[in-house]
Amino acid sequence: MAEGCRCRIVAGNWKMHGARAALEALAAGLAARSAAQAESTPEVVVFPPFPYLSAVNQALGTGEGGGGIAVQLGAQDVSAHPQGAHTGEVSASMLADCGCSHVLVGHSERRASCGETDELVARKFARAVSGSLTPVLCVGETLSERNAGRTAEVVLRQLGAVLERCGADGFRNAALAYEPVWAIGTGQTATPEQAQEVHAILRAAIARADARIAAGLRILYGGSVKGANAAALFAQPDIDGGLVGGASLDPEDFWRIITA
Repeated sequence: MAEGCRCRIVAGNWKMHGARAALEALAAGLAARSAAQAESTPEVVVFPPFPYLSAVNQALGTGEGGGGIAVQLGAQDVSAHPQGAHTGEVSASMLADCGCSHVLVGHSERRASCGETDELVARKFARAVSGSLTPVLCVGETLSERNAGRTAEVVLRQLGAVLERCGADGFRNAALAYEPVWAIGTGQTATPEQAQEVHAILRAAIARADARIAAGLRILYGGSVKGANAAALFAQPDIDGGLVGGASLDPEDFWRIITA
């Protein structure tokens, strides 16, 4: 992607949902629909559970050669270690071997349930970059933090840990995702204006380090994105797409978001 030129991206985080056959069918349907799409559509990435990466990657291949968009594969997490005795961990090179081009780092559910610190998230981001994966760094505040007026403080702290380790150059082939924790899976959604305000804060923080990289950085909104609200969110100047949870498991709703 050229610096200063942002293309849209819609990412589907399938979390720990589905079984192999169901996710293969979902991926194949998405690939086939994208291949038949004549109009310009955004970059699309799906993030299935680890055991189904290869199966989903094979199913996505059904859309190759038909024009339209090529749906890409991502993983939901990556180890901060390159290799070694780290039972249960999955390295960046292993993810690449499975066909992954992208990886989520710092998702709020991992920060909360797995105790991932800003420092650990920064190490994972750096490992993804060094492994030639495109990291999607997730940042966001809880409801209590928003009510206390700490939204900017929280997201800038989370982003700052990565900037300190990797610099702005680490975002040359990366994406950011603002996911207000209070809006994930709750049915609540930040208004387009609320989301835009935080996206602008994040872009400005990158711009202070490197304006050209900031201009080209894709910043996604994640938090109960649906077909019904996607267009209004994506119309904001600093919202470059969505990190979609539950709606990405609904083929019709996910496609409405993609074409929004």
